[in-house]
Amino acid sequence: FFFATLPRRPASLSHLFTVDIETGVLQGLFNEAAKKHDLIAFIFSCSFVSLSIHSPSLSVPGPCEPEDLIDGIIFAANYLGSTQLLSERNPSKNIRMMQAQEAVSRVKSPEGDAQTLTEVDLFISTLRIKVLNADTQETMMDNALRTISYIADIGNIVVLMARRRMPRTASQDCIETTPGAPEAKKQYRMICHVFESEDAQLIAQSIGQSFSVAYQEFLRANGINPEDLSQKEYSDIINTQEMYNDDLIHFSNSENCKELQLEKHKGEILGVVIVESGWGSILPTVILANMMNGGPAARSGKLSIGDQIMSINNTSLVGLPLATCQGIIKGLKNQVQVKLNIVSCPPVTTVLIKRPDLKYQLGFSVQNGIICSLMRGGIAERGGVRVGHRIIEINGQSVVATAHEKIVQALSNSVGEIHMKTMPAAMFRLLTGQETPMYI
Repeated sequence: FFFATLPRRPASLSHLFTVDIETGVLQGLFNEAAKKHDLIAFIFSCSFVSLSIHSPSLSVPGPCEPEDLIDGIIFAANYLGSTQLLSERNPSKNIRMMQAQEAVSRVKSPEGDAQTLTEVDLFISTLRIKVLNADTQETMMDNALRTISYIADIGNIVVLMARRRMPRTASQDCIETTPGAPEAKKQYRMICHVFESEDAQLIAQSIGQSFSVAYQEFLRANGINPEDLSQKEYSDIINTQEMYNDDLIHFSNSENCKELQLEKHKGEILGVVIVESGWGSILPTVILANMMNGGPAARSGKLSIGDQIMSINNTSLVGLPLATCQGIIKGLKNQVQVKLNIVSCPPVTTVLIKRPDLKYQLGFSVQNGIICSLMRGGIAERGGVRVGHRIIEINGQSVVATAHEKIVQALSNSVGEIHMKTMPAAMFRLLTGQETPMYI
């Protein structure tokens, strides 16, 4: 996980804490004191493992004593009910808050109507969150801390959201709205538990603090003293490393930059599949991932898989969302000539991370071989790591068929120069026949 303290919202707005199960990112809006604390990474040995760290603060921000969270604390609350929502894999913070508000509107009775509720004790620790019936002390819910996806407090309401986890063989967790739909369009089932409490904000802050305390306990359990990981020490390491410059050299070489004219028939699609270059790219644009046999792009003989498209008919694609770039290409259907500015690139990206010591974590998270998140300014970003890329090789060894845990272990234990080869995950799925290309 990553754990970040962010500037506080205006008092009139709700606080939002999120832990994204897929990207491994925990984001929290804390009080003003928390703004002073730096980005913290959080590592768990579970179905996915974060490989990032940036100067954890020894004084853990939050309303509780760290020792109390290790043992567990209890808040009184009223359980109002639970509901299920469909969500995209990585929704924005605004959408997450809208989902929380929708869950409340489904569960909470309208103003003036009697509300069905159960008095509960909400148990919070660095390992789990349990809901106990206040009268009988029977366990109503028991969730490992890492399974909590998002936490929102809205007035005196707390919403705990978790993605449903099922065995892969029988999972109905992911629903494709359209066959062959891209990952971003798949819908995932989210379970939302709604509680009412005068301590709603404290509950949300305490859960956020639990992740931070658990992180420090993890460090100590693995023989790392949190005091060794100061902000200055990490910054000094970063400042001694130059940005991995293969991209700079490649993009500045005029031989790799080409202006192409493609001929096509009116009403004919260009016949390409494009994917995002990945967050962390020196020039964020789209990459040619596939070409339709006999289509204009393939007929031209001028394009190759991996080429990065800078502009189309003098319209720059740099920095544009993938959907916008796809729309621009679809708009070429009635044209007979298309001008492309491209940078010829291999389909595989070469990464070089320089890690002087194991106590400096890598600065990115990976799940099932796919890079899910990247810490801005860390050694991984400087090494050329890109979000959304599939890891193909680590130090010369193929990891295409390697289990997630072994990939994590290989990265966690690597020190010195770490060489990797990656490519956009969507391109990998196309090239290996896991997805059917949707040409535009």
